[in-house]
Amino acid sequence: MALLKAFLFVLVAEMGDKTQLLAMACASKYKLKQVITGVFAATLLLNALAVLIGTYLGSYIKFEYVKFAAAFLFIGFGLWGLKEEEEEENVEGEACSLKEDRFGPIITVGTTFFLAELGDKTQIMTLTFAAQEKAPILVLIGATLGMIVADTLGIAGGTLISKYLPEKYIKLGAAFIFIVFGITTLYEVLPVKHLTVTNQVIFYVVLILLVYLIGFRRKNEK
Repeated sequence: MALLKAFLFVLVAEMGDKTQLLAMACASKYKLKQVITGVFAATLLLNALAVLIGTYLGSYIKFEYVKFAAAFLFIGFGLWGLKEEEEEENVEGEACSLKEDRFGPIITVGTTFFLAELGDKTQIMTLTFAAQEKAPILVLIGATLGMIVADTLGIAGGTLISKYLPEKYIKLGAAFIFIVFGITTLYEVLPVKHLTVTNQVIFYVVLILLVYLIGFRRKNEK
């Protein structure tokens, strides 16, 4: 279950993310095998770091607190997804801009991906799963596979997908999934006495306001 959850949620998070644009840009300069090798090395290292930190935190913090924090983190991932679009517009032009002749294609691609994903939402998400699920190896495998599949799709079929399904709809769908997952996790961990009508109304009003301010209002002002 931990492997499947990590795989699916990381896969959804990476769809339409800047790393897919990086993958497409790098694939236009290097061979497919070189790009995939570099991406795999970078994602494995990033996820290993996240799992190590998450496992450590999960051993010293009560499970209820971890799950409570995870709920808000997933809602945060959804809100984060709403504001990422403008940050990714120029990513493709900057991809693989290191001095590749000095380092070689695989190291160049791997370094580019490592720097792009370091501290990104998918790494934080992997850390959260590792702390919550108590199955570090499964989380590592699932998260790594999710990123590899997403970035491979970005290399092989990103252009084709974008013709039929605009990137903004992919990102909106991913954001919605994370917010819903965060809400359901909150309902699982919060005591019934806190789930009053007043508290729920306040929570949803604040959430809707954040979605509007972070996503839709900013886009309408452009």
